[in-house]
Amino acid sequence: MKKITLILAAMLSMGMANSMIATAKSTHSEVMTKEADGTYIVNTTTLCKDVKGFRGNTPLSIYIKKGKIVEIKPLANRETPNYFNKVKQGLLNKWNGMKASKAASAQIDGVTGATYSSKAVKENVKRGITYYLKNK
Repeated sequence: MKKITLILAAMLSMGMANSMIATAKSTHSEVMTKEADGTYIVNTTTLCKDVKGFRGNTPLSIYIKKGKIVEIKPLANRETPNYFNKVKQGLLNKWNGMKASKAASAQIDGVTGATYSSKAVKENVKRGITYYLKNK
């Protein structure tokens, strides 16, 4: 009976370990992918769960090619559309063409009238680029 219990315990712990490894791998692939042309895409959804704009999370997709920011696109969020449109038009393109190493610490001004959304977007960009620099 003790042998069966030990065997079951070992199988259970191995299964849990494999599950944890699979979770770690899937988390990495959910955060950053690499396209065939060499473009990295960083999705900040899981990186920035604790970063809130005015009405919640403001996840982004950050496109990086050859160490430079190509584009930043907003993902689905619950921000007020009128204010978030100001952020999309006046803030997201500020990083375009910037080297990732510089962009991670760049001091970018937010959009007047959309302070919470601007702060959340800037934190998403900072964390996303930092993740890219550590994991590329």
